[in-house]
Amino acid sequence: MSSSLLIIITLLLFTAGYLFYGRFVAKKLGLDRNAPTPAHTRKDGVDYVPAKWPILLGHHFASIAGAAPIIGPITAAVFGWIPVLLWIVLGNIFLGAVHDLTSLVASVRHKGQSLGEVIETYIGKKGKGLFLIFAWSTLVLVVAAFVILVVKTFTASPAVGTSSSLFILLALMFGFSIYKLKFPLSISSVIGVALLLGCVWLGNQYPIQFSPDQAVNQQVWTWIVLGYIFIASVTPVWILLQPRDYLNSFLLYLVLIVAFV
Repeated sequence: MSSSLLIIITLLLFTAGYLFYGRFVAKKLGLDRNAPTPAHTRKDGVDYVPAKWPILLGHHFASIAGAAPIIGPITAAVFGWIPVLLWIVLGNIFLGAVHDLTSLVASVRHKGQSLGEVIETYIGKKGKGLFLIFAWSTLVLVVAAFVILVVKTFTASPAVGTSSSLFILLALMFGFSIYKLKFPLSISSVIGVALLLGCVWLGNQYPIQFSPDQAVNQQVWTWIVLGYIFIASVTPVWILLQPRDYLNSFLLYLVLIVAFV
């Protein structure tokens, strides 16, 4: 079967899933677009900060492209293209999308709290404790897998390490300009995407390599990446993660379009 035909069929299934199954799930959840979210009702400028919908869309689009949608299909490819197609189409429509939507709705309806707090409300402290142990164990595996993947990539392709480091600085400046300086989102986005492509170009011009020894490079990058993970996990989301994912979403859109063409 033609790969182009498979892509077209997949896009049609995603569209149908969004229009019909998405509406079914939204109706079951009783969603109301006019209901105020905790970002507005508990606004404090730190953890509760309203975001414009394009930024929120980019943030979640980039965030969902994590372990399951990336590592899963790569692993499934060992068994052929059919498992990959089933994983991407059925997995995203009936598992990934529903999981993310219901998790977000549960959090929004409980003052923006994490799932651990929501579970404690309905199941109790033991349920919360068990869930947190499971979540922590899962995150250790996910973080370990991604650290290894990222470090190996940065070591094998030093240009990627440079581009990624510059991109983090760009994300910080973009978030500050949007939320503190109140720059228009449209103009900031155009400039941000242009600078993002500039980061990619600079990465190729000035690749970071700490030592001729690859083992040393891996060790240094491992500590840098682990330090970044810690900082990103405790920093208010609007400062780093949200602008980072928003700008990154444009890169993902570009890659998808070019790959399709």
